[in-house]
Amino acid sequence: MINCRVRVSATDSLVPLLRRSARVAVKSERLTLPSLVDVTLITDAEIQELNRTHRGIDKVTDVLSFPMPAETDRATGRVLLGDVLICENIAQKQAEEYGHSFERELAFLAVHGVLHLLGYDHETEPERAVMREREEYIMERLGLFR
Repeated sequence: MINCRVRVSATDSLVPLLRRSARVAVKSERLTLPSLVDVTLITDAEIQELNRTHRGIDKVTDVLSFPMPAETDRATGRVLLGDVLICENIAQKQAEEYGHSFERELAFLAVHGVLHLLGYDHETEPERAVMREREEYIMERLGLFR
């Protein structure tokens, strides 16, 4: 049984979608430790500042992930996987560009961010292919098809 708690900072109507997306992503990787993921929707300015500060890239991006180095929350005993920060405005623009719903784009970005927390990356073509396969599998499990 998966025991992943997801804290979400977003509009109330989006909280269930983001929680479910993060939980299904964690469950798909068969992580058995009680875990915690934070998902937060942020502004263009906030994500640009974080991107500049932490990655040296001074531009807006859609999602950033900040893995925690195997820390355990003393209060809950859960492994803190890390934070997923999604730029709400960029998610809306990408949804329009790709011709699907805002909710589907948010779910995809949450899944993408959680996979980064779990060690996936897309710097090389082989990494990109593996990560894309995992994203598509998880999105299918969520019932969110292209």
